Amino acid sequence: MKITVIGRKCTPRESFKERAEKRLKKIEKFFPEEVEAKVTATVEKNEQTVEVTIFHDGMIFRAQERAINMNDALDKCADSLVRQIRKNKTRVEKRLRSGAFDAFDASESFEADEDFSVVRSKEIVLKPQSAEEAILQMNLLDHRFYMFRNSADDKICVVYARNDGGYGLIVPSDE
Repeated sequence: MKITVIGRKCTPRESFKERAEKRLKKIEKFFPEEVEAKVTATVEKNEQTVEVTIFHDGMIFRAQERAINMNDALDKCADSLVRQIRKNKTRVEKRLRSGAFDAFDASESFEADEDFSVVRSKEIVLKPQSAEEAILQMNLLDHRFYMFRNSADDKICVVYARNDGGYGLIVPSDE
């Protein structure tokens, strides 16, 4: 596993990087060696935020946790990722390394797989607009995200409200 540790508003210590490698060893057994993991540590006033993102074969596994101590946030992230993978075991097993789940004790209790049935369908008209107009429309609708056709490049994009109070923009890639 290739692990990249990035610091925002801080420079992660070598001990944190070593701990990140150690904690992500738990997750490494689910993936082949070529998987990439990005650990982002952010220092805020009263707490530390750690985000772990794993990219593998077109799938993205992500966890973000906050704690007073950066190491505690990292531990929570690693545990959260393992829970995500175990919970969706049957859905992701085909894309992950075969036999990766054999080591788990079958007696461990995990939530049953959720039913991913669509309970509501909605048809919308995608009018061309800027990202700023889309954010305004999202806020007027009191939604957490909003899909629109970007007037600059005619691509279908999504704006969303981030937990930290900012906004995000998802733009499709041609890759």
